[in-house]
Amino acid sequence: MKKLIVAASCALAMMTGTAQAQDLRIAFDVPYEPFEYRDDNGELTGFEVELATAMCEELQANCEFVIQAWDGMIPGLLARKFDLIMSSMSITPERAERVLFSEPYYITPGGWFGPESFNTDVTDMDAMKDKTVGVQRGTTMDTYVTENMGGVVNIKRYTTAEDMVLDLEGQRLDVVFVDYPVGEQTVLNKEGYKEVGEPIKLGEGVGVAMRKRDAKLAEDVNAALKKLKEDGTYDTIMQKYFSYDIKI
Repeated sequence: MKKLIVAASCALAMMTGTAQAQDLRIAFDVPYEPFEYRDDNGELTGFEVELATAMCEELQANCEFVIQAWDGMIPGLLARKFDLIMSSMSITPERAERVLFSEPYYITPGGWFGPESFNTDVTDMDAMKDKTVGVQRGTTMDTYVTENMGGVVNIKRYTTAEDMVLDLEGQRLDVVFVDYPVGEQTVLNKEGYKEVGEPIKLGEGVGVAMRKRDAKLAEDVNAALKKLKEDGTYDTIMQKYFSYDIKI
């Protein structure tokens, strides 16, 4: 299936003589509300989409936004299908062996969500035995459930959070473990669902992922994100999507 490529509305670099603006392709996994999703008009939006647009303006780069399924993110980056991943990728030692991360630009915990009828303690492995838990494939939530609950619960892995929530609504899952803001936006906003366990902090925060060779690009990205935090742009964008501080 062809990947949908969406041109971002990023500012052109200030031209001096024959200087060219830098061209960058940034990958997102969509939908992953409130980080990246399509609004009622079909336009790509969300916290990371707006932050990426502001970052591109700060870098004076021409940016193209690429829609990529989560499980193909790192392979696509390494195959040069895009230049950066800015799609809620948690920094982990395993991933850091393959890609170069920016400094973390936000951190949120994983959250447990399920129907109001679910009253099992998710930390009680005897009580959780044979329960079916939904996670998005290849995420830190997937790793956590696999390492801590594998052999106890039935783990169902999904390519998208949207498909996972549909199966929760269809009663094919007992609970889901997902990035907390995603659970807020896609589960808690539905009647009959609740948070069913304490949030769990995972990883070292979320960073922009790049190829190992792109050290200069990583420096530029870090400088741009730092500037956006210092001048208030980051906070303005964050407050549109979250009622709490997600900044590192």
